Amino acid sequence: MKSTQEQNKEGFTLIEILVVVALIAILATITFIAINPAKNFRDTRNAERSSDVLQILNAVTQYTSEQGNILSDLGTIPACTGTPATIGSGVGNIDLAATLVPDYIVGIPEDPSTGSGDGSDTGYTICEEGTGRVTIDAPGVEGGGSISVSR
Repeated sequence: MKSTQEQNKEGFTLIEILVVVALIAILATITFIAINPAKNFRDTRNAERSSDVLQILNAVTQYTSEQGNILSDLGTIPACTGTPATIGSGVGNIDLAATLVPDYIVGIPEDPSTGSGDGSDTGYTICEEGTGRVTIDAPGVEGGGSISVSR
């Protein structure tokens, strides 16, 4: 006949199981915080904005660098000291697509969060500095700050 002490040695105790579950929960929390999907998505959208404003500025620069093309051919671009103009085909916006697509850029990109989706409001702005430089800005940057390029 087995003694009582020998019968209790089989299986795990409740404390051992609770310790393992607690360790798994702690590791899962640490992993989730390290990955931080919300921050990764925000950073990805901001990287897309940075790429978009650079593409638009490159297209404008290529257009104005060709002989006979001037910045005012794109529309009435306001000075950067005032309110910049929104890029898009909507009423009151600067429609760069009419002049730049498809020769200088495949299509005018739109902000991943604030773009209209139909080209009427890209979510990006354009203005001209006093020195004749053009500035393209992404005002919808997530996490604060601004993405702006000038040339």
